[in-house]
Amino acid sequence: VQLQESGPGLVNSSQTLSLTCSVSGGSITTLAYWGWIRQAPGKGLEWMGAISYSGSTYYSPSLKSRTSISRDTSKNQFTLQLSSVTPEDTAVYYCAKTQHSRVVPTDPLKYNYRGQGTQVTVSP
Repeated sequence: VQLQESGPGLVNSSQTLSLTCSVSGGSITTLAYWGWIRQAPGKGLEWMGAISYSGSTYYSPSLKSRTSISRDTSKNQFTLQLSSVTPEDTAVYYCAKTQHSRVVPTDPLKYNYRGQGTQVTVSP
């Protein structure tokens, strides 16, 4: 399976960041979790949230109030929206896949399929 992120590389503060992950070589309705991970400059990987093969969504508690993940099964894509962004949201954003389990994985390292990442910079 291959994943590819797309979206604007520059966003103004207070706006909503929207990124799309296009999946090929497999269906997003396959038994799995499809997630979003980010890495800010000088920091480690951060799990943001995920959507399951059935459409259930899960969010990091620290980002839950600003995050929405949705999908378009007809296009085999899933989308991240992060509202009210600040320069602290500047990061490389990755979409990723992990195998399905009883509990959604929140460890970014468990997402063994990952896109190449896209740099998003939030201007002050």
